[in-house]
Amino acid sequence: MILEWIGLIGALALLIVLTMRGVDLLIAAPVCALLLALSFGLPLFPQTAAEGAASFTAGYMSGFTGFIASWFLVFLLGSVFGKVMEDSGAADSVAQWVVQRFGAKHALIAIVGACALLTYGGVSLFVVAFSVFPLALALFRDAGLPRRFIPSAIAFGSVTFTMTSAGSPEIQNWIPIEYLGTTPYAAWQVSLVVAVGMAVFGFMWLKWMVNRALASGERYEQRDSDPQPKTGGLPHPASGLLPLAAVLGVAFALHDTLKQSALIVALLSGVLAVLVVNRKYFVNLSHAVTNGALGALIAIANTAAVVGFGAIAKLSPAFGAAVDGLTSLPGDPLISAAIAVTLIAGLTGSASGGQVIALPILAPHYLGLGVDPQALHRVVAIASGGLDSLPHNGYVVTTIRGVCRETHQSAYWPVFCLTAVVPLLGVVLALILFSI
Repeated sequence: MILEWIGLIGALALLIVLTMRGVDLLIAAPVCALLLALSFGLPLFPQTAAEGAASFTAGYMSGFTGFIASWFLVFLLGSVFGKVMEDSGAADSVAQWVVQRFGAKHALIAIVGACALLTYGGVSLFVVAFSVFPLALALFRDAGLPRRFIPSAIAFGSVTFTMTSAGSPEIQNWIPIEYLGTTPYAAWQVSLVVAVGMAVFGFMWLKWMVNRALASGERYEQRDSDPQPKTGGLPHPASGLLPLAAVLGVAFALHDTLKQSALIVALLSGVLAVLVVNRKYFVNLSHAVTNGALGALIAIANTAAVVGFGAIAKLSPAFGAAVDGLTSLPGDPLISAAIAVTLIAGLTGSASGGQVIALPILAPHYLGLGVDPQALHRVVAIASGGLDSLPHNGYVVTTIRGVCRETHQSAYWPVFCLTAVVPLLGVVLALILFSI
């Protein structure tokens, strides 16, 4: 078992190090997964495994292709939506309007607010990144802010105070319902206090980090690959807001009936809205659509590579032992549940994964002890959004590399502060409030 533990922890640490160093995830993730598989004797090929038994290639590719099968159309349409917003000048128009109307100092809150609105409206976290990035790029350029903070602004508005709050349609708030018999509004009073606290503290921290970078001389840096800023002949600012409203409205209206598929219809509606409203302003529509498709392929491939690593990690006996130990921690049930879900989410690199693994074990045990299911629901939901955003997390990889085209070295630290530290503080606040 010692070798298996070394394999699990070592492979995870190596993946984080390679990710931070900028190694291509299509290489780093399968290599780390292979080392992990070798540590616990997992057969490499189906032909060398017993009939019906797991193997490295089958397990890894199952996770890899399963993610692509579930999310490809969403990634494709989300990326295309972002590119047509860029090419038409709609994103530039909204950015200039915000800066002129409210001043450059409100650029950050505009991005965080847009992401929060879309996330709480039911739009997928990945889609929010694709959709808001063109606006964020234009706002940061016009305000002269260091672009390495774009991923943290997008992530903070998407995966913190909205993703796990009461009433949120994101799956991280809905998974506990199946196991606890609660509603999406479980413990809404505590959730409201925690969400407001996370939003205020996190935004102040983000603003402090950006101001500190500005004071040290950092500024926005234009890149050759960036769309050229448009200064004349821009569409009306409403032409950029209407497509975003279309995505939000359709996703919200169809969420209950179509679930994840509602995002496909919503994004298609957004793309069509851009094409209709801004048809006179496109510079090179075919080029924008092509670049959107290529960007989607890169983003989903990187994310799927990490998901494949997670699939192998779950097969490790050490992972099973870790789950058993974490889900049987002594002490206060809410604190134990928070620790278990936080660490399992960190191991899997997935907030939803941490819940799905922990809740089938935690829920019957703690409910049998008389733990309030409303409180347990909210603690588990908030806790799942902490250490899930380690460097190898699929959303983090997609947002930093695939969407914003930054490196982990430059962009990850503020992302970690806002999407890991802030939610962990939110968990502590929730536990204090539930103890009163």
